[in-house]
Amino acid sequence: MLLYPNAKINIGLFVTEKRSDGFHNLETIFYPVGLTDILEVNPVNGKTCQFMNTGISIDCKEEDNLVMRAYHLLAADYELPAVQVHLHKIIPFGAGLGGGSSDAAFMLKALNELFELHMSDPVLESYAARLGSDCAFFIKNRPVFAYGKGELLEEIPLSLDDYRIVIIKPLCGVSTPEAYAGIKPAPASFDLRNLNTYTVDKWKETVVNNFETTVFVCHPEIETIKNRLYEQGAIWASMTGSGSAVVGMFRKETDIIGEFSDCFVWSEEK
Repeated sequence: MLLYPNAKINIGLFVTEKRSDGFHNLETIFYPVGLTDILEVNPVNGKTCQFMNTGISIDCKEEDNLVMRAYHLLAADYELPAVQVHLHKIIPFGAGLGGGSSDAAFMLKALNELFELHMSDPVLESYAARLGSDCAFFIKNRPVFAYGKGELLEEIPLSLDDYRIVIIKPLCGVSTPEAYAGIKPAPASFDLRNLNTYTVDKWKETVVNNFETTVFVCHPEIETIKNRLYEQGAIWASMTGSGSAVVGMFRKETDIIGEFSDCFVWSEEK
């Protein structure tokens, strides 16, 4: 079985509260985009799972990889045959694009279909939420208003089909602890559930990412990318999530000048 786990972008991100469990509450929009990894999952004889990684190297023990954690999470409740997994990694790490979470969620969906487990989307989402705060989003993979730790999802009517989405990621990555260092939680200054009542050219002053205040200080090159996207005609540009990638929204007909040769660059087709 061949699947294409896709990335997401954050449209706005407000860190609203420090929780008693040490995590933070936030409010954001998750929006799926066409940048994908490639995940192949097939049953094999024997009792030992096989995992292969190509593309971007995954620098962790196999048992700590989210894809294999997804397998073992389901295997604890279902009698799953062993599988052979090939993950070709394209979505960069430390970027705020949710690539690892997407891989895990698509692994759950693959196992559900491959072995006819008949789990509903809500059940899959409950498993996904145990793997990461934004994993559950990738089960239905539709635009949502996310809150709580990012695991509480409310679908919203939002389409960006009239725009060209560009993602730029510099060589640096940003870890979650680094992004949260110095963050000052505060009530959201804008209700993102009302996003579709504003045109994209009105987002610049209101649809912001709180992590920019902490991350730009440590990584000024990320702020430079945001400014360069505006110089090239972006209608709206922002960091996505807590990582180092910056997303720019352009008119469909815009040609992006190749000024980002030292970065990872992805753009939706016109």
